[in-house]
Amino acid sequence: MSKFNIAICQMNVTDSKRKNLENARKMVCEAVKEKKADIIVLPEMFNCPYDTKVMSEYAEEYDGETSQVLAALAKELDVYIIGGSIPEKSENKLYNTSLIFDNEGAIIGRHRKVHLFDVDIENGIRFKESDVLCPGNEVTVVETKYCKIGVAICFDIRFPELMRSMVLSGAEIIVVPGAFNMITGPAHWDALIKVRAIDNQVYFIAASPARNEKANYIAYGHSAIVNPWGEFIAWAEEREQIICSEIDLKYIEKVRNELPLLKNRRESVYSINS
Repeated sequence: MSKFNIAICQMNVTDSKRKNLENARKMVCEAVKEKKADIIVLPEMFNCPYDTKVMSEYAEEYDGETSQVLAALAKELDVYIIGGSIPEKSENKLYNTSLIFDNEGAIIGRHRKVHLFDVDIENGIRFKESDVLCPGNEVTVVETKYCKIGVAICFDIRFPELMRSMVLSGAEIIVVPGAFNMITGPAHWDALIKVRAIDNQVYFIAASPARNEKANYIAYGHSAIVNPWGEFIAWAEEREQIICSEIDLKYIEKVRNELPLLKNRRESVYSINS
């Protein structure tokens, strides 16, 4: 199947896990019913506030409540769900983790955020994920019935080596749930999404939470889908909404044939080990 639909649920995240999971279910169902989505992407930290002070309170093991809700939903609706990310606890450690479910409700992948968001921007924002989280150590590419999909989380987008490693492993779509803020979002969000799509000649799916002005950490919003030529083919505002676009795998092939960047890499000069 060379064409299918992918949707982003740009959710408004609250401090109630129950309400967040209910909202996720409602929006995923709407994405299937109204948008005819085959693959659905949720935002980073969609089941809890993006706040290091409370992540341990909301944390679950990978097969916990949130996983069970998404697994049942994927099976019920016969869709793939890339579950944004949640705080995952494992062996007394916490990770920022994205769980990926196939259309039968099985977990087919788990990406633990590789690059933790530790920044201190003058007159801007100070945030340090490493105060509570541990980094993951794997490149995540999952096999679906449509194609291979690479999954990373937020700050990971700033490291082109990680994105390229996914493509060298066969990814034709890269999905990044990310909660850029009101400093980094306006400055870099659109540019990074576009450049990563162009550099790797993939469809790039960037899923943000909706903007919540009452939150301690205010997400930028503006989720987007960009095609392999670098064109924004679906985009959101800052409010809660669902966006969807058709993915055409033959278009990836067309772009890669006409502008053969990947084919013309000179690995004798430089290399990336995937």
